[in-house]
Amino acid sequence: MMQFISTLSLLFIPLFILIVLVVATYKRIPTYDLFVEGGKEGLSMAVSLLPYLLGMLVSISIFKSSGALDAIVSVFQPVLALFKVPAEIVPLALTRPISGTAALAITADLLKTYGPDSFIGRLASTMQGSTDTTFYIITIYFGSVGIKKMGDALKVGLWSDLAGMVTAIIIVTIIFG
Repeated sequence: MMQFISTLSLLFIPLFILIVLVVATYKRIPTYDLFVEGGKEGLSMAVSLLPYLLGMLVSISIFKSSGALDAIVSVFQPVLALFKVPAEIVPLALTRPISGTAALAITADLLKTYGPDSFIGRLASTMQGSTDTTFYIITIYFGSVGIKKMGDALKVGLWSDLAGMVTAIIIVTIIFG
């Protein structure tokens, strides 16, 4: 059964593409022309998103290089100790709403340092899956369509991230603590 599922998972995307092409051909839809048109739209969208993406990446780099991240970790450390939350998780919690790639790198480093079955490894993995890249999403998607007023969306996104982080801490502590 596992071999069948493994084989099916490897074939799923190519079979899906084949089915789409067969149905499109049957309905006489110009698939290649539509594919090329989609590629053009994707390229123009990527070019329009580039300034927003560049601004976000520069901001993240400045935040990390300035030492602000380390200063924030040291501020939160006494409070976290009261709740028995490891301070090593703070950089992930602060970075996750800003950048998925940076958060993934922090998670990978925590897993490498402490191991995937450690409390920190499980907490980092759960936190990674329980939160989202709020600033990145708002910057890219709202910026690409020209939305200037994003305050309410930012508040809801950050509160959702906080709820995901707190819930991850509670659940991992209950199950593995």
